[in-house]
Amino acid sequence: PNEFDDYIANPKENGYRSLHTAVIGPEGKILEVQIRTFQMHEEAELGVCAHWRYKGSDPDGRLGSSYDEKIAWLRQVLDWHEEGDAEGIAEELRADITQDRVYVFTPKGDVVSLAAGATPLDFAYHVHTEVGHRCRGAKVNGQIVPLTYALQTGERVEILTGRQDQPRRDWLQPGLGYLRTSRARAKVQQWFKSQAREENIDAGRQLLEREFRRMALTSVDYKRIAAKVQQPTVEDMYAAVGAGDLSSSTVVNAAQDLVGDRPQPKLRVATAPGRRRGRGGKVEVQGVGNLLTHMAGCCKPLPGDRIVGYITQGRGVSVHRADCQRVMQFQEEAPQRIIDVDWGAAEGDRFEVDLAIEAYDRQGLLRDVTALFANARINVLAINTLSNKNTHTATMQLTVEISDLGSLAKLLERLNRLKNVISAARLDR
Repeated sequence: PNEFDDYIANPKENGYRSLHTAVIGPEGKILEVQIRTFQMHEEAELGVCAHWRYKGSDPDGRLGSSYDEKIAWLRQVLDWHEEGDAEGIAEELRADITQDRVYVFTPKGDVVSLAAGATPLDFAYHVHTEVGHRCRGAKVNGQIVPLTYALQTGERVEILTGRQDQPRRDWLQPGLGYLRTSRARAKVQQWFKSQAREENIDAGRQLLEREFRRMALTSVDYKRIAAKVQQPTVEDMYAAVGAGDLSSSTVVNAAQDLVGDRPQPKLRVATAPGRRRGRGGKVEVQGVGNLLTHMAGCCKPLPGDRIVGYITQGRGVSVHRADCQRVMQFQEEAPQRIIDVDWGAAEGDRFEVDLAIEAYDRQGLLRDVTALFANARINVLAINTLSNKNTHTATMQLTVEISDLGSLAKLLERLNRLKNVISAARLDR
């Protein structure tokens, strides 16, 4: 098999070194072979401390560069301890030991090692906390990519930054795919914790009220909900949600448990194109006067997305996600046509969103996916399924109607929990 990993030339961040390959053995069985020295083996089996004193020095008894590398790794662990909780540290250490790595380059040519699946936002926070906080976009090999892009080994990554810190709360939503490493997630959480408590309370209250309206939870006992999610007071619950310590989906699930199960509707599939909302300029967008506006079809923004406007020729203002690849090209080619816009207070509108689901194929997979959409009261506008008999996987591409970013995050979280689902994510065109 074409399988070879050289962790001696490119050691893992925890110091692990070995050669990995695979061969075809007797009866056609595939055998994994690991090749390493005795010292490398002891470090792999007993930990990086095994040789620090009795084999980590030169003939004069002085500690060499390998010792300095291990000390630097421990300092990194201490940094994680200051930035995150114990669970996050354990997760990061497990990732260092068990996960594959990707090796990417900074604009200056320095090599950065990240967990496989890491995004440009993970890269930004790895380089420096302030770079992550001020991140607005990213280029990979000179091409603008979304912040959810999965980095590949050998790519050159450049982070586009603004002047002020502007982390987004949706970066903390696992289903949206902005952050894959607990280290970066801890830095975002720490930033929100450092904000004024009143701001976090207000942000948490608005987020929960919007979620409760969306789920038709009109009569809720906030004190009982706070107690159920182990928060001393309602304000503490709001502050925890606003700071990113407590997910809104956890609170909504607790509220539903207290209210009781509700009857579930049948799956609604919209077939008439004229009924689709959120694309005809009726969305209330602030900051553009009476100009005609429409949602850009390339990135399909949702309420909650950070957005900008682009003045088109004859079609008014097209509204794009701020990290849209096309709008970043517009900013370079015609920056004078970019204007600031914001979401208005209109409620009830729904917007088209493209989703991609990858799963191990099984009987009843499509049924379970459509049942989930029905339970969430989400319209499915289009669905396309493709099965690969060689890999025994299925890929689904769907277009659905979603009210806002919070609804999308909760939907993706539920999809990722389905049996056999490998990944479910928003599709960037």
